[in-house]
Amino acid sequence: MAEPSYEKGKGKGIEAESKPQKIRFTLTSTKLEVLESMTSKLVASAKKENLTVVGPVRHPTKILRITVRRSPCGNGTQTFDRFEMRIHKRVVNLICPAEYIKKVTDFTIEPGVEVELHFTDV
Repeated sequence: MAEPSYEKGKGKGIEAESKPQKIRFTLTSTKLEVLESMTSKLVASAKKENLTVVGPVRHPTKILRITVRRSPCGNGTQTFDRFEMRIHKRVVNLICPAEYIKKVTDFTIEPGVEVELHFTDV
């Protein structure tokens, strides 16, 4: 691995320029409209900073289904209720230095949206 370059006169431990990193944002939600608005805010703020953006990539919707019997005692006609929950997922990749993350993610995350970050060197 290459040694990090340091600026003169600033003391040890301060890097002159950080390497670009690949940052993967994984957004998951059960509410599609909220997820789409969060994804568009993220992409718009990244493009405003002139960063390389790949995505949003739409993953298949995961549908969780459960079927339950309506009658609590088990007697009577056999009637069932069917419930389902849909989980939507979007992935956005950014290639940028680490100090731009705070500028790009400078908005509030709405309730019901989960965000995961994965960092890798380019």
